[in-house]
Amino acid sequence: MSVGYATLYGDMNGGFNPIKDIYKTEVFRLSSLRNEWKPEDALGPSARVIPDDILTRAPSAELRENQTDQDTLPPYDILDQILERLVEREEPLASIIAAGFDKDVLTRIDRLLNIAEYKRRQAAPGVKVTEKNFGRDRRYPITNRFRDTGKPMPKPDETLVSRAGKVSAEAFEG
Repeated sequence: MSVGYATLYGDMNGGFNPIKDIYKTEVFRLSSLRNEWKPEDALGPSARVIPDDILTRAPSAELRENQTDQDTLPPYDILDQILERLVEREEPLASIIAAGFDKDVLTRIDRLLNIAEYKRRQAAPGVKVTEKNFGRDRRYPITNRFRDTGKPMPKPDETLVSRAGKVSAEAFEG
């Protein structure tokens, strides 16, 4: 969901998404854990509930024959580290590159993350289990081709501010 590799009326369909806020490597780890352990007093079978072929098959949106996510994305252990730095830590791209991540891969993931915002806004709600989740904690503008360049915003042009506005502001400042 972070980079838009989910279909709105397929993968993202439903009224509640319990794994919405979990990175892919964590989903696989939790799935394997559930297959080996059933919490005491939990409902459901004690045996393996997630078939092995689901856990070992390469993830795919299945939009094309033999397509996998890894055809166009870095391995999930790398992708999840990048996403955690971009989303939860809000690290600038320069510091992530300085930490040893490939610049081209990073800028592509940052772009995918930002352009997938429209899909996340249409997604089912889910639980928050990380420090920052999509929606409430991280929202990105989806209009007017907005892109954060990382540069500070310019100061407003004072010549465009009407005199009446200045007088009103001065009255409130006392």
